[in-house]
Amino acid sequence: MRLDRKFIESVISDVQIRGSETIFEGDWISDSRLVTPRSIFVALPGARVDGHSFVGDAFEQGAAAVMIAHEQKDAIIARISATATVIIVKNTREALIQLATVWRAQFNIPIVGVTGSVGKTTTKELIASILRLHGMACLSSVGNFNTDIGLAMTLLRLRSEHQIAVVEMGISRRGEMARLAHMVRPTTAVITALGHSHMEGLGSIADIAVEKRAIFAFLQPDGIGIINGDQALLGGVAYAGGVAYTHPVIKFGCKMINHVQARQIQVQSKGLTFVLKLYNDRRRVHLNTENEARVYNVLAAAAVAHFFGVPFDTIVQGIEQGVEVPGRFEKRMINTSGSWVIDDSYNANPESMKDALKAFEQIEGNGKKIAVLGDMLELGVDSPFWHRQLGRFLRKAPSLSHVILVGEQMKWAEKTIPYGLSCEWHANWQAASDALKQRIKMSDAAACILVKASRGMALNNLVSDIMLPQ
Repeated sequence: MRLDRKFIESVISDVQIRGSETIFEGDWISDSRLVTPRSIFVALPGARVDGHSFVGDAFEQGAAAVMIAHEQKDAIIARISATATVIIVKNTREALIQLATVWRAQFNIPIVGVTGSVGKTTTKELIASILRLHGMACLSSVGNFNTDIGLAMTLLRLRSEHQIAVVEMGISRRGEMARLAHMVRPTTAVITALGHSHMEGLGSIADIAVEKRAIFAFLQPDGIGIINGDQALLGGVAYAGGVAYTHPVIKFGCKMINHVQARQIQVQSKGLTFVLKLYNDRRRVHLNTENEARVYNVLAAAAVAHFFGVPFDTIVQGIEQGVEVPGRFEKRMINTSGSWVIDDSYNANPESMKDALKAFEQIEGNGKKIAVLGDMLELGVDSPFWHRQLGRFLRKAPSLSHVILVGEQMKWAEKTIPYGLSCEWHANWQAASDALKQRIKMSDAAACILVKASRGMALNNLVSDIMLPQ
């Protein structure tokens, strides 16, 4: 199998390929800043910028070829080298997805699809880490490449040496999961948990459950579903495939009804421990985090690894070795004074916000605790309700000395903040960062800071800002 000119021409009927390049086995990239030598740059039109504007930059950085839309052909060819390889298609997005769908279909290897409202990336990274520790050649999606474009670029990295692939599948609109499942065709499907996220596009929590369960639509008779058995909307449902049969499932969770369980969870000063029950075997394991929500990621990963024959000892070793995922309860030192930040800025919904605050409350230390909390986005008409609930929930974090709220929706949380808790509100991350730096500077003790918000609030920029030398 070769991802070459012949393959592309066989998949896309109206494609034109200009140039001498015949093999396209580098990474397929849609961000010109990430282009490396031999990669193929796909020019995608976006809401703010059009990738066709960066074709020249891609070639300067060593791209082997670019994929462009036919309507941009004349303008682009006029300003690039006559020998440059250009793949010309009607629609670059659809062509990329079509290529990935057909390319994936050539591989007869297990593909694990991971979805859920929370914990997708951490679970995916844990699964891949344990499988590699077991000696399996595992392809996994990079970072949070979980949209149709990200998945297409991941699938186009499949090669004959891979024994298994683990991909993250994220959705924000109805009908998306069925389209992703059609492209990925997972042989094993994992749902980590359900939560109130992307409600503008998906609807109620019941609607979210229905949409997430579409990940099972293309499983074959030997396919396995791995689900959070603690959640009734997942654990109490039969999972039908594309034909008339019901999939066997592996359930994980803290309840005794599950095949893979966590028992006797104990949060300590330097992490947490619990007894991992894997069917009839038990082992106490230690995690280097105070975040109990991470236990569910571990259980899902252990279930997948067990299904693929990884020994229990190797599973435990992989769990305790852990993975560090940027922006997911990531601990980082700020300066030599001892202050540090927990960067959980990648994303947020009501469930993950509460989990982060509960874990933050468990952290021991002499310094002042400050929480920087930004808007939880895409909650639809219920957004004021969930933000008011968050304000009330802060009563369960009595060790907090100060709260900085960021964004318009957090004005609702400000209305229900517990009496006596020091609080301030800012419109954006820049103003919040200035206020936080001033508070750290004036403090006579080290500070411990939690930063959490939906990705669109860009609080990752606040984290980067406070990490700079002051």
